[in-house]
Amino acid sequence: MRSPDPQRITGPNAVRALFTRRPEQVGRLFYTPEMEQFAIPLARYMARHRLPYRMVPSEELDRIAGTPHHNGIVAIAAPRRALPMPERLPDVLWSAAVLPVLDGVGNPHNMGAILRSAVFFGAKAAVISADPRQADLSDAVFRTSEGALEHLDLFRVEDLPGFLRRVTGRLAPVVATAADGVPPAQLPRGKPFALVLGNEEHGPTPAAIAACPLRVTLPARGPVESLNVSNAAAVLLHALGG
Repeated sequence: MRSPDPQRITGPNAVRALFTRRPEQVGRLFYTPEMEQFAIPLARYMARHRLPYRMVPSEELDRIAGTPHHNGIVAIAAPRRALPMPERLPDVLWSAAVLPVLDGVGNPHNMGAILRSAVFFGAKAAVISADPRQADLSDAVFRTSEGALEHLDLFRVEDLPGFLRRVTGRLAPVVATAADGVPPAQLPRGKPFALVLGNEEHGPTPAAIAACPLRVTLPARGPVESLNVSNAAAVLLHALGG
């Protein structure tokens, strides 16, 4: 079986977090002359461990990164994927006020933005469904999360409705819907929330909605009916985590 391709971690925040959290998985480092001062301690690490690093022109870094949106630095690292949910549910799932649960969020930029907001508001873990539309950890997710991914335990569940029913004793599953929910302030408090965020076009799956005893909706105050899922996630993570 072919080994999975290494991941390209781009941008100073993401690269710094990578070297802080899992430096042993870094294989190569590239940066532009403008980022030399930032890269000096990272290059010293690479030199100590006899790993390749190099200063390159911005055009060459575009090619290495696969995108011009690299902010002058790229690390090539061992691939990371969401872990299968273990049979014995880990304590990290209820270690914060809100556990984000992504059900078919397909745009990697939305996924990265959601996970960035989740970590900003204190999340320690996140869950993604096995919906084929759901994005996994890609270069774009790492880039848009701005290093947040390195601070999260990420799990994948094959049976999301079953998982939501299983955690109901420890968490309060609440699904974000465009309508038919209550404002965040009206949700009952007392235990952490499992916040289910659905596909950009179709929302969460009907089975996931049915498995959640609570529904939350952000009431609009203007003519726009709904928010992008990453924007709605940030608002709800703040409201439910307070």
